[in-house]
Amino acid sequence: MTVVTSAWERIERWMRRNAPVSAAKLAGPATTEAIAAAQDRIGLTFPEELVESLLRHNGLTEWASLLPEADPQSLDEIVEWYEIRMDIAPDVDGFDTHSPNDEPWWHELWVPFGAFASNLQVIDLRPGPERGRLGLASNSDGGDFSDAYPSLGGYLALVAEALETGGRVGCWHPYLTVTGEIWWGQAGETDLAGQPLHPVPGGR
Repeated sequence: MTVVTSAWERIERWMRRNAPVSAAKLAGPATTEAIAAAQDRIGLTFPEELVESLLRHNGLTEWASLLPEADPQSLDEIVEWYEIRMDIAPDVDGFDTHSPNDEPWWHELWVPFGAFASNLQVIDLRPGPERGRLGLASNSDGGDFSDAYPSLGGYLALVAEALETGGRVGCWHPYLTVTGEIWWGQAGETDLAGQPLHPVPGGR
């Protein structure tokens, strides 16, 4: 079993037991035909880990704070975000780096995995030893890989571990809402829109 599949199984199992409302918002699998069509449309081959993730969950059925940092996107959303960034980048000089940033606003070899408020969590497909890492492409600044996860599978495994043990992923901590949903927030948060938040229970 690969890291991506194993991590998703752990996340699903935990959510079914502890956050059933969130678990119900995970979409079903994408088809191989749809994945191939999406790759043809943007002219890129998706990394194997992204394909494997999409074959398990093609994004969400509705918005949810299901993963830290960003919501996993469907194939249609991945293509849409990629095309939007490629269309806008030439008009804002977005393919070049500008001090003090070390990364451009956008790169043609970044593939969106997640999105939050027009900020994208991207998989970096540029050649080199860091190919496959997961970083952020801000809507208003250069890309940020300073706290990059080495791979999508590694990121999902960290999510599974945080849920199972009551840990964290970067600065994000998992909480449970009164409606049976997961919420990722900062350390010490106690409420969401006036309703109490509870840290996830430790232990598997």
